[in-house]
Amino acid sequence: MKTNNIVCMKWGEKYGPEYVNILYHMVKRNMTVPFRFICLTEHPEGIEKEIEVMTISAFEDPAPQYYKYCQAWRKLSLFDEQLYDIKGKILFLDLDVVIIDNIDCFFDFSNKLAIIENWSQPNRLIGQASAICFELGQYTRLLKKYQTQQETVVKTHGTEQVYITRELGKDNFDYFPDDWCKSFKFHCMPGGILNSFITPSKIPENAKIIVFHGNPNPIDAINGVWGMPVPWYKKFYKTVKPTKWLADHWK
Repeated sequence: MKTNNIVCMKWGEKYGPEYVNILYHMVKRNMTVPFRFICLTEHPEGIEKEIEVMTISAFEDPAPQYYKYCQAWRKLSLFDEQLYDIKGKILFLDLDVVIIDNIDCFFDFSNKLAIIENWSQPNRLIGQASAICFELGQYTRLLKKYQTQQETVVKTHGTEQVYITRELGKDNFDYFPDDWCKSFKFHCMPGGILNSFITPSKIPENAKIIVFHGNPNPIDAINGVWGMPVPWYKKFYKTVKPTKWLADHWK
């Protein structure tokens, strides 16, 4: 029987264990097929016992001048030849996504690596790595090239998600259908100065996952705060009205 593996990663101190626990419960509510839920982390404290916790692999981050621009390069460790006893397909999810509908279909969508197309840079062969589905062990060259040519890879691509899609090349991966994964900023928030007056709209039609990137994160959006200080001249648009409908899903 095939195994459906949901994998997330938690490193550093940006996200607490509640993000892992909430993601697990969102998956549990929105999958009808058997699955394993695995968290790769260096800090297992506070993670619920139903979640499989595995030590995050040793990984060499880029030099500081590159790391400050993108701190997600260690997602490439998922492309190792072997990852503990995990077999079959992995659906990797960022900790700050909000699952709002059934996600069984992500596993059957493609035999290739599948990823979100970056909404802000369409038609430029650039993925958005908040959700990635692939067969474990099929894309080891992504990790191997990073390990042997790290500076070239980082300088050329800038972020791990640009590297994944451009290194694989057109026709060697698939984008998920456009309506499956939507950006909270681009597809729910009204945009510009309207952010100060209008509550973000509800779920885009047919969406299954709402992706958060940068600020705000889900709990900030629920509470109506941006999540970090912003200059006074940006406060008119870097703001969010309390978005209580998210709390129906992010729990």
